[in-house]
Amino acid sequence: MTIALGADSAGYSLKEKIKKHLIEKGYEVKDLGAYCDESSHYPEFAYKTAVCVSKGECRFGILICGTGVGMSIAANKVKGIRAAAVSEHYSTKYTRLHNDANILCLGARTLGEGIALELVDVFLNTEAEKGRHLERVKMIADIENENYKA
Repeated sequence: MTIALGADSAGYSLKEKIKKHLIEKGYEVKDLGAYCDESSHYPEFAYKTAVCVSKGECRFGILICGTGVGMSIAANKVKGIRAAAVSEHYSTKYTRLHNDANILCLGARTLGEGIALELVDVFLNTEAEKGRHLERVKMIADIENENYKA
């Protein structure tokens, strides 16, 4: 399974640690930047990562900025993306179970490395539930399709 990774300058260091962790776990990684900690703009990396996931080039994406919030807002502008900014185990698990989230957004300034790596593992190892949750995800897609102008 290939995971797309993106981060701005604030998330660069944590992205590198997550990349190493994923490779050690046997995942393929598509690193979409940033490639250093010089000032950069999070929407650029959110967009590249979200498009990669939306097109099916990668199964999941992980985005890192200062809080994870800006990345999630930008990534969710791409059709087919369900990006969630999380900071603890429960929300991480349930955004996969109930929302079938396909991009995990983390805050490098709000999380320690240990919890960030744990959340990555929870996200990637939790399967989406079907049933009523599948119907709700479809409802989200219907809203998106109604308003998407591309």
